[in-house]
Amino acid sequence: MTLPIERARSRKPITWVTILGILLLPAAIGGVLVSALHNPTERLDSMTAAIVNLDEPVEIDGQVTPLGRQLASGLVEGSDDLDSNLTWVISNEDDAAEGLADGEYQAVITIPEDFSAAATSAGQAVSDGGGEPQKAIIRVTTPDDGLVADGLITGQIANVAASALGTMLSEATTENILVGFTTIGDQIGEAASGALELAEGARDAATGAAAIPDGATQIATGASELDTGAASLATGLDTIASNTRQIATGAGQLGAGLSAGAAALTDPAGEFQQLVGAARTTSDQASAAATDTATLARDLAALVAQCTGSTASATFCADLTAAAGRAGTAATSAGTASGYATNVASGIAATGTALSTQLSTAGTGATQLQTGLDQLASDGIDQSAAGARSLASGAGQLSTGATELATGATELATGLDTLATGAGDLAGGLRTASDSLPSFSDGESTSIASVIADPVSTDAATDEIFGPTAIPLLTAVVLWVGGLASFLVMRAHTARTLTSRRPSAALTLRAFAPAALLGAGQGLLLAIIVQFVAAYDAGQWWAFAGTAVLAGIVFAAVNQALVAVLGGVGRWVSALVAVVAVATGLISTVPSWLSSIGAALPTAPAFAGLIAGNGSAIAALLVWGLLSLGATTLAVALRRTTSAEAVLAS
Repeated sequence: MTLPIERARSRKPITWVTILGILLLPAAIGGVLVSALHNPTERLDSMTAAIVNLDEPVEIDGQVTPLGRQLASGLVEGSDDLDSNLTWVISNEDDAAEGLADGEYQAVITIPEDFSAAATSAGQAVSDGGGEPQKAIIRVTTPDDGLVADGLITGQIANVAASALGTMLSEATTENILVGFTTIGDQIGEAASGALELAEGARDAATGAAAIPDGATQIATGASELDTGAASLATGLDTIASNTRQIATGAGQLGAGLSAGAAALTDPAGEFQQLVGAARTTSDQASAAATDTATLARDLAALVAQCTGSTASATFCADLTAAAGRAGTAATSAGTASGYATNVASGIAATGTALSTQLSTAGTGATQLQTGLDQLASDGIDQSAAGARSLASGAGQLSTGATELATGATELATGLDTLATGAGDLAGGLRTASDSLPSFSDGESTSIASVIADPVSTDAATDEIFGPTAIPLLTAVVLWVGGLASFLVMRAHTARTLTSRRPSAALTLRAFAPAALLGAGQGLLLAIIVQFVAAYDAGQWWAFAGTAVLAGIVFAAVNQALVAVLGGVGRWVSALVAVVAVATGLISTVPSWLSSIGAALPTAPAFAGLIAGNGSAIAALLVWGLLSLGATTLAVALRRTTSAEAVLAS
């Protein structure tokens, strides 16, 4: 059954089959693209990749660390967050190369020999305090004739696995560093306590040292006085030694004199013995005189007795009696003198003997005294004087040393005070450093290390390679292709435009109506197909479907205008618009001039409205539709005028 719709560039009529083909073409294209590109990670098992592990394990702290084996195991096991994984084959270099060449493998991941050594080099550098850390690199090889996204998928999986392994190593290294912070903080805290004790000890020592200068000054003063006194003592001792020697000389002389005196007392020819002889003679004479005097006294007494009866004169008798009395008195005195003389003679003799003995003993003692005094002067006083002089010299040195000690003690006190201040500052600084350094428990270290090793994450979907805007982009481009398909089959305006009596606007709308209906149907059909894949909620789907229907209608109007205004070139331009829409909608890194062109195309508001229905996108589509209908109407009006030459030619 034919329809009253004119076919472009052909007289063949348009049937319902043609209309159905135009209607289903965008749905078929969109269905195929959406089904193929939406959530491809659910079908990763359809890809086969080989793993070539050349890694040589390393030994760390006595433990073998085969990181290449762990990476291969992680790739094979896959992520717990994903429902599917590539089909991995553990292979060797030759088999991997052959499988890549004949299409058995879509990719080959090679883990090099130094993978473990390089991956652990940073941790070893931290542990050893130096070294050259290296990055561990794995190679991803895809065939030259591989599909476009195969390398992207394989490389991203390898990168995620390598990143996970790197995060694990970073966690271990960071955890060790955090534990080291805690240990260092504790040690610095102990050092701060020690520095504080040092400061207190230095302060006490400074206080003690500050008291030393006064004591040392007093010692210096006392030593100086001791020096003066010892010097005076030495001088006095020298004088004493000299005087002692003089005394010794005198004692010697005295001893000699005493010995000579003793000898003189015992010398028979000496004066003392002569005195003793004279004393004895005197005693004898006194005794004789006493005897004679007594005899005389008796004789006179007899005479006195005779005188009484005689004729002697009384005067004579009185004189005789007086003389007799005197003679008796003289006899008594002579007897007394004789006794005294005898005693004196005996005493002088005895005294002379005793005195001679004593003088001899005294002479011997004086001689011995001379020897002792000489020895005292030489061995005692001279040595004491020498000792006093040494004492004076030592006291002088002690005074000088004590003065220097006072000066040094002052400097020491200043230095100790500075040390105490510095130690206090050091203790404060160490305490601040200790308090500033973080301290973590094992659990905290593990948790913080995990975050530091992987500090940033995203909730972006990782199972859609082309992102959440892939479906809106494909829908906009497919609807645009649907509009182009409509006017590949249908005419942009009737062939009877020149002869028709209808208004140009009516002619435009008559040609636009079937294309608009097809565009609306294409949009609705695509929205239904997309719902099976994307599973929008009701609100999202109605916004998506409404925008798709409007976009289908507007794209029909724009494609009609391109063909009406530019003819066959318009279809070429329409195809180019589809290519630019795809190019600018896939990635944001296109050149700015191309991005500007893409933003100016009618597919841009449709793309934006399909992502999230909004008034500005709807308004922009309506403006494009109205402008396009206006351009088509103007083109129809221009084609309704011709020249006689053109009429004759036709």
